[in-house]
Amino acid sequence: MSRAHAESVIKKIIREIVQECAVRGHAVSDTLVAFMVKAVVLDPRNGFNVDRTLTKQDVQKLEELCLDKLMEKCSPSLDTIKMQVYFDMNYTFRREFLEEIHQVVESRLNQVSREITDSRVKTREELDALYHKIISYILLRSGMGSPTDVNTVQEATAALQSVFPQTELGAFMVLLKRDKEQQLNELTMIVTGIQLFNKVSKKGAEETDLHDLMPALLNEALPVISKNIEKELSVSQSLAWKYTAVLEKLTDSESQPEECDMPTVLLKQSLYNIRQHEAFLKMLLADAHLCAKHVEFLQTELSSQMKLLKETVQSKTAVPTAKVFPLFKALSKLWFGLQDEAELLNILSNIMLNLQPFLASQAKIFSEAYLDSLLGASEVKTDEQRMTESSGMAYVTNQYAMKTQEWLLPERTASFNDLFLQYNGFCGYTLVNRDGLLLPGNPHIGVLKYKEKLYVFNSKKAALKFASSPDDFIAEVAEKAKLSPELIQFLRLHQQFSCVSPYSEMQPGESLLVKPNTKCDSTTQTDIHPMETNIVRSYEWNEWELRRKAIKLAGLLTKVTHSVQTDLSHMRRENTTQTWPPKDAACQSKRNGESNVPKPQIYLAGLREQKEGSMVKTDLTRSVDE
Repeated sequence: MSRAHAESVIKKIIREIVQECAVRGHAVSDTLVAFMVKAVVLDPRNGFNVDRTLTKQDVQKLEELCLDKLMEKCSPSLDTIKMQVYFDMNYTFRREFLEEIHQVVESRLNQVSREITDSRVKTREELDALYHKIISYILLRSGMGSPTDVNTVQEATAALQSVFPQTELGAFMVLLKRDKEQQLNELTMIVTGIQLFNKVSKKGAEETDLHDLMPALLNEALPVISKNIEKELSVSQSLAWKYTAVLEKLTDSESQPEECDMPTVLLKQSLYNIRQHEAFLKMLLADAHLCAKHVEFLQTELSSQMKLLKETVQSKTAVPTAKVFPLFKALSKLWFGLQDEAELLNILSNIMLNLQPFLASQAKIFSEAYLDSLLGASEVKTDEQRMTESSGMAYVTNQYAMKTQEWLLPERTASFNDLFLQYNGFCGYTLVNRDGLLLPGNPHIGVLKYKEKLYVFNSKKAALKFASSPDDFIAEVAEKAKLSPELIQFLRLHQQFSCVSPYSEMQPGESLLVKPNTKCDSTTQTDIHPMETNIVRSYEWNEWELRRKAIKLAGLLTKVTHSVQTDLSHMRRENTTQTWPPKDAACQSKRNGESNVPKPQIYLAGLREQKEGSMVKTDLTRSVDE
């Protein structure tokens, strides 16, 4: 099957599955359906072959299997996949979150800004309306109050008039649109700083009350969100430890009764579900703690800037704008940073709340009482207890293992705690040997470096077993993930499944049933001049500059240089003169013409030897007509 044909088939299958789910009353996204199609094809139990062209019966079978998976009720596995899809589609890095927040703010104020910059006012009433629009824009952008509040508007108006009186609207109107937008942003920064300063100055306190300067949303979110995430994380961890203890007990037994087979499968799916929830909460909690650190830093900077501003303007009737305006701008910049942190905390809180419905299936299937009955007298160990127990073991000191494989040990490795571990830090040997059981690995036993990837284990025995044949265990982990597709995302196995991408990078019509092309992006950076002494000063990379120099040299070939040296100038200096030959100039008329007239011939007689004789004049000129 060609790639283009395979993509068209998959797009059609996804579209039909989405439509059928909608008919059955379930709204599913294209991304979720696309991953489910891939998961069904990867499952060896379904008998699909990526090298064989899909027949009509194969397409029908694929659609039915996907619909069955998507329509399952009380399925922890489906809930985990939905949780992964939601998180990857809504969570991103801190920098991108902040960019998104700024874009949202700009889009909200875009209409007001356009009305200000595009206005063409003429009358006095229109100028007043434009000035009020500028005040409304500043209040909406700064978040210092509502434009409908009279007191807030009066304070903003007074602050704006001190730096931008209404008489300057005429000069503002003749500016270009880009310059208007820049000046509007400048005014917003300065007025916001003035309002913050006035807010503190009204209290008359020597020390700035930072709590009063915090945005209202930040005052509400900062002390609550981190605690809520920690509370949710504690509940999920306790539940994960219980599931782990139950599965340890069941997988340790040599023989299992028939009625325990299905609960064991559901227990594993529930463990994967709660572990994935735990991993997401840890990411949200780390971001929340980072927000708290940034807020603390911004508060400290805000206090110092406010103190500096007070010292600058204290007991002075006038302060140069070049000295005080930068302080107002720095103050407002810190204020906007606090607003960004508040919005980011709100986003993290919403993501945390939206993750809770994806835990409903496992909570409905396995109640706390049922888990306690399965546990019996078994001990529930926390991850920290397992780490402590395994940390008491010696490092991997097997001579054969140390010689055949590369091991990273704590005292020999820099930034040991920041290593990127495979399988999300879980033990791959236990996952294979204990039928899908997830046990966290302990890096302090020793980290196996194999093919530029790092693996951790929960015991020294597991480490040595895995190191004896790592390729076999890596392949076995991949097979386990085919049977439980939620493990592909949780254990970060995208490189082993080249046709499965992270949800956020997946396209609904992406190729699936053909072998993908292997591609690699690589870059190389070299120093331009490793040795300064070898720099070629005459080198020129620009071909147009080379062309200009060539034309210049070609023009010099037609020039002649003359030099003259005399006895007086000998051994003194060289005199050179460069001349250019004059240009040939010509003028051409339409035609050449000429005319010829008779030559005048007149003779005078009687001029000599006659004193009184008369002179005779004779005209011998020929006639023109001859």
